[in-house]
Amino acid sequence: MTRIDFKRELKHLYNPSVKKVAIVDVQKMNFLMLDGAGDPNTAKEYKDAVEALFAVSYALKFMIKKGKAIDYGVMPLEGLWWTDDMTQFSMENKDIWKWTSMIMQPEYVTEELVSKALEQVEKKKNPPALSKIRFETFHEGLSAQIMHIGPYSAEGPTIEKLHNFIKENGYELRGKHHEIYLSDPRRSAPERMKTVLRQPIR
Repeated sequence: MTRIDFKRELKHLYNPSVKKVAIVDVQKMNFLMLDGAGDPNTAKEYKDAVEALFAVSYALKFMIKKGKAIDYGVMPLEGLWWTDDMTQFSMENKDIWKWTSMIMQPEYVTEELVSKALEQVEKKKNPPALSKIRFETFHEGLSAQIMHIGPYSAEGPTIEKLHNFIKENGYELRGKHHEIYLSDPRRSAPERMKTVLRQPIR
């Protein structure tokens, strides 16, 4: 049995510095993705999306473990966040947020395997958002990122630090605000939670 830790292999993308902003070139990767809208703290749609994504990700993990004798940890939940008018994007009005929730999948995962995993999860659990999942390649490219330690509600100053760095170094923001949730909010104390904050740039 081969064991792979993708978070360690992709350490430059999943474990940035807490103290300073880094510029990274994010390669093409495959994700299970699901789109929605509304405040992630209160919207049932968001909770349903997370449930479906993890159910299928774990089904794929066990299929690969059985079929290829490769064991790996399911990757963390990630989120792209935006509003139709980005000038209206604020931590105070999350009801107008739009989002894509997603989980990175290793190269062994194919369209065919995803179809089988979807069928398997439908038979066992059939979570409400299952039919909305898609399997897609995402190429983020040049981005700036930093690690935020603490509750999601306290991200404001870290995001400001990230955006100031981008402007001060002659770059422009592009694309969608990206967060990677390394901690499980059900098990971690809010002040210890780790979140990668990433912003594509040009």
